[in-house]
Amino acid sequence: MTTGHRSVPPGRAGRVWLRRRLQTARRGREQMDRRLRILLPERRQLVAVLDQQRHDWSGACEDAATWLRRAALLGGEDALELARSAQQVRVTVAWASSMGVTYPVEASLTRAGPQLERLWSNAALAPATTAAWRMVEAGAALAVTEEAVRRLDAEITLTRRRLRVLDQRWLPELTGALRDLELVLEQGELEDGIRLRHGGAAGGEGGRPRGGRP
Repeated sequence: MTTGHRSVPPGRAGRVWLRRRLQTARRGREQMDRRLRILLPERRQLVAVLDQQRHDWSGACEDAATWLRRAALLGGEDALELARSAQQVRVTVAWASSMGVTYPVEASLTRAGPQLERLWSNAALAPATTAAWRMVEAGAALAVTEEAVRRLDAEITLTRRRLRVLDQRWLPELTGALRDLELVLEQGELEDGIRLRHGGAAGGEGGRPRGGRP
């Protein structure tokens, strides 16, 4: 007898073999079902956050573009070029783990190096700089949540695929193989019992005297 690509040992050893694998498959299914019950609510929460962050990102981009246009109108492109900062931005990402899935949860932005004092050539440059920084922060937050949702989606898809394989293939196959083997063993035990009874009856008849005294 075979199940999948594995040969089932014959007789009672096969029954033990199948029961153990069936127990392992059921335990694995319970674990994957529990994983989905935990990951799916987390994903729903992140998607709600993601929708708000996309709205915030869009608004920050529009606000920054508005102030940059005002600064360009007041001082020209040269004013924007002179206002450009040489500071680098360092991004630090915090990570979390749930049910074996590691994903980002927060991005912290810091400016590397001292901020140089500037004499703005027009009044729109300072608010334009602030709006641009807010746009960068909103973009980083959005990127973190998008990556978190992507990782959760990948794990949820993989878990669901494994559950389908268990439900549609391994559990029915192992259950059917165990049922068939139980029938074979039951039939064999029944036949052994009949043979033993017949053997006992025949032995009793052979050893009984047939008349006269011994």
